[in-house]
Amino acid sequence: MKILVTGGAGFIGSHVVDMLIEYDYDVIIVDNFCTGKKVIVHPQVRLIKMDINSPHMEEVFGREQPDVVIHMAAQVNVTKSMLHPEADAEQNILGTIRLLGYCHKYHVQKLIFSSSCAVYGETKDCSITETFPIQPLSFYGLSKYASERYIHLYCTLYQIPFTILRYANVYGPRQTSLGEGGVIATFFGKVLSGESPIIYGTGEQTRDYVYVKDIAKANVLAITEGTNEIVNIGSNRKTSVNELLKMMMSLTSIDSAVIRKPSRVGDIQHSRLDNTKAATILSWYPSYELLDGLWETFNYYKEI
Repeated sequence: MKILVTGGAGFIGSHVVDMLIEYDYDVIIVDNFCTGKKVIVHPQVRLIKMDINSPHMEEVFGREQPDVVIHMAAQVNVTKSMLHPEADAEQNILGTIRLLGYCHKYHVQKLIFSSSCAVYGETKDCSITETFPIQPLSFYGLSKYASERYIHLYCTLYQIPFTILRYANVYGPRQTSLGEGGVIATFFGKVLSGESPIIYGTGEQTRDYVYVKDIAKANVLAITEGTNEIVNIGSNRKTSVNELLKMMMSLTSIDSAVIRKPSRVGDIQHSRLDNTKAATILSWYPSYELLDGLWETFNYYKEI
């Protein structure tokens, strides 16, 4: 089976690609290298440097004839989305619409889409199910939800099977400071370079952190399961930013002073995803405890 992964040279995408290779899938990557890196791409994978909005994307579909598309290419910086909503929409919404057209024209058997907990916006300090109200606080969250709706309608109209995965805050090796889980990469980077980590707001805001290898497993499972479903992928455990930093400091044995700054526009106070549906229809469960994932992540940053 041939699988096309958009954004496959990025943080999450590269881990998904690695696991696809482990499962003996034939993989092609399309990435514009805006944030992706060639050095983290699996050597067995065919790599095409291209933006998903390029008019030449149709040639890729016509030549490669992928069976499955895992769509991970996106603008993931919340702050950037607030400053430049038009660029966010161009990449996340229009890029997705164009891919849908190619999936229909070239008879793709399934589309798997990487969405985000950012679609839910502000919620109470509770476990969020897939049926929670959608009320994004950032243009990034809005663009992810708009893409979801286009996928749902387009795939319903043209009978294209799909699975939408809403990720919690993803972290792990190869991550940059961009994206919703980027606080971990940022903290490790600053501590290891002798700088002071920055906490925005009180630090009592909570997040659901999920290890990137668990995210990769969810994508592999979605190739054959969870058809026409929207599924949360998270640990269903909350960790405050203050608690997170304390755990990370214990791993580094470095006691750094913390710089505190005001909250940022678009930041959510609480986010924790109920993963019951993922367990039921994907047979997916998080394998990594937060401390174990942080340890692997810390060892990675020590070596680079």
